[in-house]
Amino acid sequence: MSQTRRSSLRCLDLVNFFQADTQTGVGPFLAVYLLATRHWDPGRIGIAMFAQGIAVVLAQTPAGAIVDAFRAKRMMIAIASLGVAAASIAIVHLDGFVTIVVAQVVVGVSSVAIPLAITAITIGIVGRDRFARRMGRNEAFNHGGNVFGAALAGILSRVIDQSAIFYFAAMMGFATAATSMAIREEDIDHRAAREAREDADGTPQTASWREIFADRRIAIFAGCVILFHFANAAMLPILGELLATIDHANSALYMSACIVVAQIVMTPVAIIAGRYAELWGRKRVLALGFAVLPIRGLLYTMVRNPYALVAIQILDGIGAGIFGVVVVIVVADLARGTGRFNFIQGAISTGVSIGASVSNLMTGFVVKRAGYNVGFIVLAAIAAAALASLLFAMPETKDDATSKETSCKSYG
Repeated sequence: MSQTRRSSLRCLDLVNFFQADTQTGVGPFLAVYLLATRHWDPGRIGIAMFAQGIAVVLAQTPAGAIVDAFRAKRMMIAIASLGVAAASIAIVHLDGFVTIVVAQVVVGVSSVAIPLAITAITIGIVGRDRFARRMGRNEAFNHGGNVFGAALAGILSRVIDQSAIFYFAAMMGFATAATSMAIREEDIDHRAAREAREDADGTPQTASWREIFADRRIAIFAGCVILFHFANAAMLPILGELLATIDHANSALYMSACIVVAQIVMTPVAIIAGRYAELWGRKRVLALGFAVLPIRGLLYTMVRNPYALVAIQILDGIGAGIFGVVVVIVVADLARGTGRFNFIQGAISTGVSIGASVSNLMTGFVVKRAGYNVGFIVLAAIAAAALASLLFAMPETKDDATSKETSCKSYG
């Protein structure tokens, strides 16, 4: 590998690290800031957070199509990062309701566009053969940035005040923009970045929408992933509620510990998952990540000691660390030769976001009527269904992706 390409990959490491810091600053701390500093009522806070969630759902599929269509992927990261920086500063200096909602929409759209562009640039630089391992490294730097960002944001809020968190997020936005533009454009193969094939004269070919939606494997995999996230999305929130009923005074501290423990575990797991997805195959490694989720749900029903509940979050780190890496690798396999890699990734993410929202809504009613244990059991059952679907309905994609390169029909 050339020295210039190594330099681009080092910049890619920093992009993954800084963008995680950026999202940390304007994510979980916003509700606290609006309540404690701006004295907003929970209803207005809920609308602002809902606006971001809707923006994420609506932006995912179009953002994937845009990343496929345009070569200026570094610029997309830079613009989105600067948008987050501007939104962070606006949150501190402009206190109008509309301003905060618009800022949240900007953050939501940016949080979709940046990871998609990073993934496309990654496969464009390293190619298909090294993509699995490199995705593990990307996720490791991302999780490292999450831990660093969460810790530093907490310190800044105590030492200075809560507004310092948003200045920190803005600084990380500028850093993300700068490091993304430091990646050399010449090092990115834009055909590989969208998983496109070339015809005889070297023109990239793109599959039609009908061909994409007719691929049963994509539909099956989307169903597996949506079921997994449906089970996973509500598990941490209701754990937080449970911790608040056990020890209200220290519930925020326990919740922070849950997040940090999971993120710390995710960092090495992501690296290992990328390596073994290449050696063992995608399905075997992903099944391990799916399998820990029902176990985690059942364990939550067996203990009420806060330290034990936090310790169970190690399983969250294992499952999410594997999921974050291997799902993207499988999507790349499924998209091989279609030219629609980022579109497929965005479309599946849209389904995941909708499933996660419905999960929180459904589980809230289950817990209200039947208690926390029943809530965890229902989520564990859904997680078991996701695992069964993956094992019995989804084929291995590693070898299939290799053969697809030579055997799939031409796209016009």
